Amino acid sequence: MHNPEAAVPQDAEDAATCITEALRRSPHIRFVAPAAAGEKTVWFRDADGTGFEISLAAVEPDPDAERVAYAWDAVVAAIGNHPHFIRAALEQESFGPLNLDTITALTRTGNEYTLRLAVVPRPGYGREEPASPSVDLAAVAAQVLSSEPSDSERATAELLNYIAATWDQQDLPLREHAQAVARALSS
Repeated sequence: MHNPEAAVPQDAEDAATCITEALRRSPHIRFVAPAAAGEKTVWFRDADGTGFEISLAAVEPDPDAERVAYAWDAVVAAIGNHPHFIRAALEQESFGPLNLDTITALTRTGNEYTLRLAVVPRPGYGREEPASPSVDLAAVAAQVLSSEPSDSERATAELLNYIAATWDQQDLPLREHAQAVARALSS
């Protein structure tokens, strides 16, 4: 039986602080009162100055519930949290089910967009893809680290691992240099 007065479960003690943190990141919220771990309420004021209180009630977790975020939920959350947009929501007929492939997004400038999600296989889906250069760098680093490396070899391998892990953030000259170093180490 659900008891809203029950204590917040141990693993959710920081729920109020997480919610407070999320609200502070919203461009639509003007003020959020501080909340400490274990609190059961969060108080905030929207951009118009209206105050709201969110009450947290402990609910027994459903052990069979899925622990994944669905693509449509992730898209709605990402767009809704972007400062350019005021709102993003899945379309719903009044009193009907949610339409999971249609999202309505409203911008700060008043433009409204209807976004359609479609499952489309990526070009070449099903064909074996060649390993990415970052995978190659990580493989060379693992090979070096598994063979009793010297201090300089260990440092080089750790640097290759770092570049592989942050591949998308690196510029072209650094990528090319890392690949040259990996080739030299693997030969």
